[in-house]
Amino acid sequence: MRVYLDHNATTPLRAEARAAMIAAMDAVGNPSSVHAEGRAAKGIVERARAQIAEAVGAGTADIVFLSGATEAAALALAERGLQAGMIEHDAVHAWVDPALPVLAGCVQVADPARSTVQLANSETGILQDLPADLAVSDITQAFGRVPFSYDWAGVQMVFLSAHKFGGPKGVGALILPRGHDLSAQIKGGGQEMGRRSGTENVIGIAGMGAAAAAAQADLAAGRWDQIAQFRNILETGIEAAEKNTIFVGKDLPRLPNTSCFVTSGWKGETQVMAMDLAGFAVSAGSACSSGKVKQSRVLRALGLDDDAAASALRVSLGLETTQDQVLRFVQAWTEKRARLRAA
Repeated sequence: MRVYLDHNATTPLRAEARAAMIAAMDAVGNPSSVHAEGRAAKGIVERARAQIAEAVGAGTADIVFLSGATEAAALALAERGLQAGMIEHDAVHAWVDPALPVLAGCVQVADPARSTVQLANSETGILQDLPADLAVSDITQAFGRVPFSYDWAGVQMVFLSAHKFGGPKGVGALILPRGHDLSAQIKGGGQEMGRRSGTENVIGIAGMGAAAAAAQADLAAGRWDQIAQFRNILETGIEAAEKNTIFVGKDLPRLPNTSCFVTSGWKGETQVMAMDLAGFAVSAGSACSSGKVKQSRVLRALGLDDDAAASALRVSLGLETTQDQVLRFVQAWTEKRARLRAA
């Protein structure tokens, strides 16, 4: 049986999200319509908005639904001239000046109001301290895995994507101060408080709201603590098999589920293919770039040379991952590595 260890790319759909989406399929109305059917659809959207507000600690904010974190990044960042470090996701990197230095894995911010900093890196899992008055933060990888409250963070805008925490693909949210003036990029009917036109994806939004509530409940219950232990077991096993392995960010605060390790001389994409044939889904880096495998800008920014950056593998666990699956992965990886050495 195959083992899925690429949860930073996308997560399995939660049962709670599936149930909410199936129920929403029976809502025939358009949320913009004023008749009973339209009001019923609008009620589904507003329930999800309230669920996300509670889960993200955003009781004083506006929540704008859109197609995902990539669209949210464009809406939050376009034409603002913000600065960022070189470790941001491509969806953010495309809109910013990557002038902020990265020292020992940490982004150095001189002017928070003119900067954007991710809460967690998708490739390495490294967490950042968000300075007060920060303009924008990508919390996509962090939400539901580490504690976060919008109302307490002091960040003007944050965004997230449902499929990273057990919701459906193709829906996300931008969270910003209530009443904040933000020009829509998609114009038309003025939906989503005038910030994003187009009929809302009611089914996807329902799934996102349910998934957000469930994700926050799992975090509060401490379920990720065990996953962090499994991640550590994995890294101990890999290190025993290959003493020269570099575990990126191991001495820094990280997401509990993420391990990015470098095995010099063994290309990341070759490892991905080898492990895929062995029945394990892993990644050579961020998997949000149309299936492309390319050398990691993030790892180079963290000080790794070109060979090391090209030899990284990312393993990202989920709440359904078991210790047995982790041990099986370590065994399979070790066997593949031994065969490569013997060749």
